[in-house]
This record gives sequence, C-alpha cells and structure tokens, in this order.
Amino acid sequence: MAVTIQQLTQWKEAGRSIISLTAWEYSLAQVLDLAGVDIILVGDSLAMVGLGHNSTLPVTLDEMIHHAKAVCRGVKKALVVCDLPFMSYQASITQAMEAAARVLKETDAAAIKLEGGSSRIVETVAELTAVGIPVMGHVGLTPQSFRILGYKQQGKTIENANLIIDQAIALQQAGAFAIVLEHIPRDLAATITSKLTIPTIGIGAGNKCDGQVLVTADLLGLSAKQPPFAKSYVNLRQVISDAVQEFSQEVQNKEFPQS
Repeated sequence: MAVTIQQLTQWKEAGRSIISLTAWEYSLAQVLDLAGVDIILVGDSLAMVGLGHNSTLPVTLDEMIHHAKAVCRGVKKALVVCDLPFMSYQASITQAMEAAARVLKETDAAAIKLEGGSSRIVETVAELTAVGIPVMGHVGLTPQSFRILGYKQQGKTIENANLIIDQAIALQQAGAFAIVLEHIPRDLAATITSKLTIPTIGIGAGNKCDGQVLVTADLLGLSAKQPPFAKSYVNLRQVISDAVQEFSQEVQNKEFPQS
C-alpha cells in the first residue's frame, strides 16, 4: 500500500521512525522505493547534485516539475514530496497557489514543500492547505536563504531557538502535515518534536526527530562536497570510477566484448 500523509502522523504517535531520502530521476527513485523509503523528496538540491549549480537558487519550477515527473514514474509506494524552488512562492499567495497547483496537476507528487516560517510563509501555507494542497514545512537552516543565513547552524541563541519553535508551531496551526528541521541543535529539535502533533523530519538536527532525511547523493558518496552532518554509507564516486577505468582498459586491450 502507498504511504499516506495520515500514516505519517500515526507513525509519530506510535514512535515509528520515518525514513526520507531525495531523488531526482527515475532509476534512483525506483531503487529507493523498492528499498522501503517512506518519503521521497524531489528536493531543490537537484540544482546542485543533478544540474551542477553552486546553490539551490538557480533551479526553476519547470525543472522541478520535469524531474518530479521522472521520479514519480519510478515510485509505487513512497509518498513523493516536491520542493517549490526559490521565488516560485515568495512573491504572493497567488504565485504560490499557481506553482503548487502545477506540481500537483502535472506530476504524481502527493505534496509540496516550502521553506521558512515567517508570517507571510505561514499565511501562504494556510491558504494552500485550505484549498486541499498538502504542505510540508521547513525551518531552521533554509538553504534558499543562505545569502542571509549562511550555511551555519541555526537556533544556537535563546532568541533564535524560540523563534524557530514559534515558526514550527505556527506552520502546524496553518495546516502543514510535517516539518523538516534542518541544522539546529539536538535539544531544540527534541523540544519542537515534543510540542508538535505532526511529524518532524530532521537533517542535521539530532536523533530525537520523528524521522530523518538525507540528500541521497551524500548518502551514496556521490557528492564532491557534503555538509558536516551528512553521512556517506558507500563511496559510489570511487566505485563508478573504478568500473569506468576497468571498462576502458578492457576496451583498449580488446578484452571487451569477448567476441
């Protein structure tokens, strides 16, 4: 059976951890889905791991939709969530509504994700959910705001920690079904998780969240550079390089093909 938004809340209540990874194309999505990943995020990290940009900012809504379509074709069970990219939702509620509607109408994604917890973003989330568009929130380090925040850990001061708590609560009240907590202290993430009835999905936020997400390129060792809170479970850059070099040598030596 396909994973539903309602299941995520049930899993939080039951203490069952939620597994999430990113995907940007069909074959990878298919592998993640068959491996039992609960949430597959078509993240705007696509800009960096799939398109070679230096940040998430350049990726467009059209590109996100293009890749979300491919990901959805490979998924039968996982809940697919697609990021709204930079400046596809911040200008107005109307803009956000149109962008989110395009994602849901043109792909098989079940929900969208957007960053931030300001009053404007909270109002946008409320309007989106009011018309039936499922929204995942994202607070703490929000990469689309890196020019202001940098990539440093957020929530280290009491004032900033309280702000992030208030943002998470406001997003829940606005109708978000889950919230990503990125690069914040473990104790702060634990506090937020205990205060919310919706699941928290951590990335660099300690092990007290209801679930965890990683950029799959980091997990697989495909990224040339990765954040300090990520973990590589295999070095596919080396595996692929070794395979290509072996293939090249066999071709040069007339060993492949064998006849």
